Amino acid sequence: MTNPSDSYPMRLQRFLARAGVSSRRGSERLMTEGRVRVNGTVVTELGSKIDPLRDEVSVDGKVCTLADRHCYLLLNKPAGYLTTMSDPYGRPTVADLVPVDEYPGLYPVGRLDADTTGCLLFTTDGRVGQNLLHPSHNVDKTYIACISGSLSETEISALEHGVEMDGCTAAPARVEVIEAGDRRLVPVRPDGLREREQVVSLTVHEGRKHQVKRMFFAVGHLVKSLHRARFGPLEAGSIPEGSWRLCTDAEIDALFSAAGLERGG
Repeated sequence: MTNPSDSYPMRLQRFLARAGVSSRRGSERLMTEGRVRVNGTVVTELGSKIDPLRDEVSVDGKVCTLADRHCYLLLNKPAGYLTTMSDPYGRPTVADLVPVDEYPGLYPVGRLDADTTGCLLFTTDGRVGQNLLHPSHNVDKTYIACISGSLSETEISALEHGVEMDGCTAAPARVEVIEAGDRRLVPVRPDGLREREQVVSLTVHEGRKHQVKRMFFAVGHLVKSLHRARFGPLEAGSIPEGSWRLCTDAEIDALFSAAGLERGG
């Protein structure tokens, strides 16, 4: 039985990945090798779509299904892990940290850079994950950044009103200085000088690549370290770095609300 929330057209390779058959790329290889059938017919065209409730998908003759109930879990991501479920070069990935065998089809909602730590949601629910990332839902993400130097009032205003970066304008952000720049010093630079740094909370709702780092760079500051403290209604809180926990019912309800969906509908 497939969860009703999956009753919408889905790319075949995505379905196979959600069903735990293989990674997205691995599923594409299975298709091009002619090993995937939909309703008894071999399908090799990448991008083909199926209805999870009505179409029967099989690989090498074995019928594939999605889990009866979706999984939603929160990882406190450590530094040094790629936000992907597989890496052709064998580098550490977040898949090494979450129970992919217990919850086939688990995938991360959005990305964190390898050197960024903190709150990373995983789910098997493609519709919720897709909606949470869609710009129309304006899901807030709060980061704690340690930056070089100290933000001026002018720079804070630029971030709060929408800073120009790389030919585009970022949406307005919320900025809170957590620790003043004159209270921390980074190690001595090669030229023998020390550079002050500042700890800042930045809340954004966009999800562009390297967004937070680019925003601070646009106002003249480098990000020394970056931690995502909150994703929508979720906080890493007391989860030890590198560990995960299942979301509570209240958190799942809040995720559906943030995604503009009704739970169970």
